[in-house]
Amino acid sequence: MNIKPLFDRVVLLPKEADKETKSGIILPSASAEKSQVATVVAVGMGGNLDGKEIKMEVSVGQEVLYAKYSGTEFSLDGKKYIVIKQSDILAVLEK
Repeated sequence: MNIKPLFDRVVLLPKEADKETKSGIILPSASAEKSQVATVVAVGMGGNLDGKEIKMEVSVGQEVLYAKYSGTEFSLDGKKYIVIKQSDILAVLEK
């Protein structure tokens, strides 16, 4: 099944949260923070919303940093995704 977001929406595949600190301490899953880094899986077409032209600035495959409590989470084929507005993306991570 393919995912096709509408308008200015973006589908993200969140990265797994770290299960171990840099010093090697293993964190229980209850204390692990939700990751805010994700890979872009699908991008809407943008368009004209409320009289304002929306141009999509992200593309499939990019890694992004998104707002902590934004979007709608869902599962598909055993993977957890999140759908957010492009404006909830804070930065594109470049290597």
